[in-house]
Amino acid sequence: MRELTIEAGKTERHYWADLWRYRELFFFLSWRDVLVRYKQTVIGILWAVLRPLLTMIVFTVVFGKLAKMPSEGLPYAVFVYVAMLPWQFFSSSLAEASNSLIANANMISKIYFPRLVIPASAVIVCFVDFLISGVILAGLLAWYHVGLSWRIALLPGFTLLALAASFGISLWLAALNVKYRDFRYIIPFIVQFGVYVSPVGFSSATVREKGGDLAAHLYALNPMVGVINGFRWAFGSDAPWDSFGLLTSLGVTLLLLFSGIKYFRATEKAFADII
Repeated sequence: MRELTIEAGKTERHYWADLWRYRELFFFLSWRDVLVRYKQTVIGILWAVLRPLLTMIVFTVVFGKLAKMPSEGLPYAVFVYVAMLPWQFFSSSLAEASNSLIANANMISKIYFPRLVIPASAVIVCFVDFLISGVILAGLLAWYHVGLSWRIALLPGFTLLALAASFGISLWLAALNVKYRDFRYIIPFIVQFGVYVSPVGFSSATVREKGGDLAAHLYALNPMVGVINGFRWAFGSDAPWDSFGLLTSLGVTLLLLFSGIKYFRATEKAFADII
């Protein structure tokens, strides 16, 4: 049985060690959320597949068939679904993690543990959905006879970038949502608006063509732009490698991640009192 010793002035020093000590709690919370996520639903975990699949069908009809948007050499269904995977993971992470502290208010107010565990477990649950949704992508690639090249080896790197962006912003939103409950109304708007300012149903090249280089550079400040472009490039898009966009996405993501951790750590001491 483990004993917890609280010593003045040593909380910060032991915080990151405590994260490792409480790893079992992290796995428990993640596994609990996976089990209850689709409990008492008719089709269960298939919802993880249906959401991006149905969105892909709508985007394919509206942007691909009606608007005739370019698809960078990929079948339009693949072009959209490859973008939907990281976007769905990102948006779900923001929605779930931002409310995770409020949902676990009883636990926070009663026992000590690193609060960072809670939003982290929420993001991991969304990552499980992301992996499940990848099964449909494998089917689409086979259906449209899309071959893979050496580029696919870089996909884990783009996935880590999506994970870091999701976690960084989620920490900001989770901490702010504890203090300012208005964020429960703002977050759905951010998620809904975000899909239209991210290159999910269209190519990033369209922004440069319509708005010029300045618009493209400003557009790249959206961290999901570099992620989505990277995913498409890894699956065979004929769009040129966008070093500037990727580096911008990486820089913004790292800024959001480290500032999110810093802000979360600065405010978490008051969570039990406020929540």
